[in-house]
Amino acid sequence: MHKLISELTRLYLFDEQQQYMDAEGGALPLTPAVLARHLAGEQTVAVRLVSEQGLARTLVLEFGGKGGGEAHWSALCTIANAVQHELDLPAPAVSISGTAFQLWLSLATPVPLAQAQQFVQLLRSTFLPASTDILAVAPPAYVEQAALPPCLQAAGKWAAFIHPSMGAAFVDEPGLDMPPPPAAQLGFLESLRSINPAQFAQALAKLQGHAGLDVAVQTAVPAAVPTYMPAAVAPLVPAPVPAASAQPGLLLQDATLEDIVRWLHARHIEPTFRHRLP
Repeated sequence: MHKLISELTRLYLFDEQQQYMDAEGGALPLTPAVLARHLAGEQTVAVRLVSEQGLARTLVLEFGGKGGGEAHWSALCTIANAVQHELDLPAPAVSISGTAFQLWLSLATPVPLAQAQQFVQLLRSTFLPASTDILAVAPPAYVEQAALPPCLQAAGKWAAFIHPSMGAAFVDEPGLDMPPPPAAQLGFLESLRSINPAQFAQALAKLQGHAGLDVAVQTAVPAAVPTYMPAAVAPLVPAPVPAASAQPGLLLQDATLEDIVRWLHARHIEPTFRHRLP
């Protein structure tokens, strides 16, 4: 559990004191003991993703609600592929929340909340047609607070990080009946990398360019960081979902059971069933 907490901290938490929100909306210290109980399913808390200085380093996009699970998974694949292939950013983490799919983007250096919200909004509006995106603008709560996977949700389902190739198996029910093995959760996170300031500045500039906005690097990004603004901006087409034989790190929409087991075994993770047997 200690290693899992370390990876979650490396990717999604602040160096300074982190907070979580209680049932009344008050902010309390997120101590290692509280986080351990959260991950063990003993006390589920919503982690505050905004610092007291108004900065954010974790961006969460949720795909769920109205419509079918296949459509939500397809939308997630479109965004995740665009993040990697169109914006040249590190692969995001993928999770199931118990009711929806989620993408987790980690920033190495926190940025102002307004900038983080704009980035999330532009991601969806640029790469997802409004007719297919129920939530064209992600609610601010998904940038300001979220329950870190793995955790037990109120409905009795477990939220968990998953390998991208496994997403299609959860289109009907994006949650687990049993707690995921900590070793598997750790394996999904260890290879992930945070978006550095230069990468974020370039990606935001590109998104702003597609939206017809003035491209300007915000104060949270060092002045020496270069920005990227193509001379002629062409409409982006969401990247196609690669085949199972694609290079590692690419998001897969479908994969065989053998593909999944092989990937897990390569990381010394023993797969388990997601449902209790009768």
